Amino acid sequence: MSDRIPMTRTGYDKLKAELKEMHEVKMPEIEKRIALARAEGDLKENAEYHGARESQGMLQAKINLLSDKLSRADIVDTSRLPKDQVVFGATIVVKDLDFDDDEEFTLVGAGEEDYDRGRILVTSPLAQGLLGKKVGETAEVEVPAGTNRFEILEIRFEE
Repeated sequence: MSDRIPMTRTGYDKLKAELKEMHEVKMPEIEKRIALARAEGDLKENAEYHGARESQGMLQAKINLLSDKLSRADIVDTSRLPKDQVVFGATIVVKDLDFDDDEEFTLVGAGEEDYDRGRILVTSPLAQGLLGKKVGETAEVEVPAGTNRFEILEIRFEE
């Protein structure tokens, strides 16, 4: 996988801080748990030891995932992007033409997504279907249940 992952400097810094905490705080805590459990003797029936080893494996998988994201990061300067179309960093208001309601999304990079607040990954199928559209245009986005149709009502950029 050599696909670049677009993100802002803020998102990059957030992921980097999360990775640092995993390396410097969480992993040493797990290593201490393993050492204490190992000191108890027989490892075959030592639930604490096996639980700590499982936690270590899951944390290492998260570390690997974050390291991969950071290594493929493409930091985007949103000030240099067009302001009249849907691009990375844009907040857009769309009208769902099938349900006749308005929705608002902000297209963000890895580390900044928050689906409860409408902050969706620019790499998501929905965002990909909206990219490049201008106010007044209609976007058709393929989803497992069929096709969603959206009219672009507003495009703005939050500073």
